[in-house]
Amino acid sequence: MNKNSKFRAKSWQPKIIAFLCNWCSYAGADLAGISRLQYPPNVRIIRVPCSGRMNPLYIIRSLQHGVDGVLVSGCHPGDCHYLTGNYHARRKFAIINSLLQYVGIEPGRIHFSWVSASEGGKFAEVIKEVTEEVKKLGPAKKLVKEI
Repeated sequence: MNKNSKFRAKSWQPKIIAFLCNWCSYAGADLAGISRLQYPPNVRIIRVPCSGRMNPLYIIRSLQHGVDGVLVSGCHPGDCHYLTGNYHARRKFAIINSLLQYVGIEPGRIHFSWVSASEGGKFAEVIKEVTEEVKKLGPAKKLVKEI
């Protein structure tokens, strides 16, 4: 390992994509920002209409394009704006999580959480936990397309 690769290994920060429900988790992220709560800046947020409308292919494509971790966050059970969207999301997530583990993706790369619009502090904590867990795993290498 030469000097440059040691420096890169120390300065590596994970790339994380967060797919957030428009009605709860995105509003929670907004509240965290308005409240000036600190959380790692290496998370890119994509707002989706509902976590239940989240296509599992987005998670796979994210990993293929070099993302190190993925977070899907929706409303708490029973609080979904579309009544049952988060229940559908939970089922989809269980299946995609099992499939990704079967193909060799570490379980800590994919996360699912419930964050409501009034939980800015919880959103910041979730982001910190996800970032720390993905940092422990290191850069993603499986499924990544080399260009």
